[in-house]
Amino acid sequence: MFGQANVLAAGQAEFPPSVEDFYLPSILPWGAHDNYWFTKITAMVWLAVGVLIIFFLASYRNPKLVPTKKQWFAESIYGFVRNNIAVDMIGHAGVRFAPYFTTLFCFILLTNAFAIIPFFQISPNSHIAFPAFLAVISYVLFNWIGIRHHGFVKYFKNSLVPPAPWYILPLLIPIEFFSTFLVRPFSLAVRLFANMFAGHMLLLVFTLGGFAMISANAWLAPVSVLSWVMTIALTFLEFLVICLQAYVFTVLTASYVQGALAEEH
Repeated sequence: MFGQANVLAAGQAEFPPSVEDFYLPSILPWGAHDNYWFTKITAMVWLAVGVLIIFFLASYRNPKLVPTKKQWFAESIYGFVRNNIAVDMIGHAGVRFAPYFTTLFCFILLTNAFAIIPFFQISPNSHIAFPAFLAVISYVLFNWIGIRHHGFVKYFKNSLVPPAPWYILPLLIPIEFFSTFLVRPFSLAVRLFANMFAGHMLLLVFTLGGFAMISANAWLAPVSVLSWVMTIALTFLEFLVICLQAYVFTVLTASYVQGALAEEH
């Protein structure tokens, strides 16, 4: 973001920002400008994976009865997801899904947080591919769990055939199919993507807008300062969105798992 601001201030970039600002060039020396195979976005995803693996391995490398600060922090994250998401949504059976939910929550939270961390300042989840892949994983998970728990026929019967008079089932069954097997993964992916995309675009508009106004006319300097103050305020708002979207994605996944395990529709 600040790199783009410096380019704009030098008169080498256009305002307002566009969708093209989300397509970054390759960061490898041999990558052409239009080669997107290993960009800053890809590097952030791998960095998030590495940070989470190292953090949890280091926290539980030598667990103690009286936990260290690092162990306490890791246990607090796991305890929050286990008790407030897995158990609350699924019941005692949800404990066995707590490791996945914790991993999902932490990964989304960290990759979202890149949007407001200096020198990163863009979330991988502002690209639809990453939320879509996470949604596919959750989609496969709750369907696989449902089929394994009930059997193929019973699971789809529970999912598609609601307790309703037979004469309206031809109308309800397509609606249930559309809602359960098409809308769920789509809404999971789009909700996360849209929030992170919009948040990054807002921060870009107010940050670069300040530079654009002060470059166009020195008399607009007070308005430029106001634009940058709005950027700071929106950054705090974006932090709330970052945490909320990680929580919502995980809660909805847990809700779908609970529905897959339910004995009745």
